Amino acid sequence: MKSAVFVDVQNIYYTTRDFFGRSFNYKIFWDQIESKSTIVIANAYAIDKQDDKQKKFQYALQSIGFNVKLKPYISRSDGSKKGDWDVGITVDILESVQEAEKIILLSGDGDFAVLVKRLTERYGCIVDIYGVKELTAVSLINSASKFHPITEKFLM
Repeated sequence: MKSAVFVDVQNIYYTTRDFFGRSFNYKIFWDQIESKSTIVIANAYAIDKQDDKQKKFQYALQSIGFNVKLKPYISRSDGSKKGDWDVGITVDILESVQEAEKIILLSGDGDFAVLVKRLTERYGCIVDIYGVKELTAVSLINSASKFHPITEKFLM
C-alpha cells in the first residue's frame, strides 16, 4: 500500500513532552510504517527559529527520509507568537490523494477533523492518525479510519 505521511512537528513535540516528558522517536515510527507500506510522500512541518539544536533535529528528520518544510517563527509586538502549519498541511494532504492509498497524519489538533472526514467520505481515503490519546481532540480520533495512540514504544 502506498502511504503519504504528514507530521505536525510542533504538535507532536509538545504533546509527547507534556504528557510523557520525552521526545518522539521518528526513526522507530518510520521503520514501523515502512515495514507495512511504501512511503511515497513524507513531510514534516516545523517552525524555523534559526537555532542550532533545531537545525540538527531537522537534519535528522531529513536523514530518515522526511522532506522538512519550514515556516518562519513570528513574534508579534503584542507578545503573541505565530507559526501554524494547518493550512499548508491541509493543502499538501489534498494534493497527495492521487498518489497515496493511505494518509498518515501525526497530530492531535482537532482542526484536522474536518479534513479527515472529507478525505474519507469524498475521496475514499484511509486516514490513520497518530497522537497522544489524552491530548488528541476527540473529533480527530472519531474522524480517523484508525487512531494509533503514541505510546512508550514511539519515544526516545
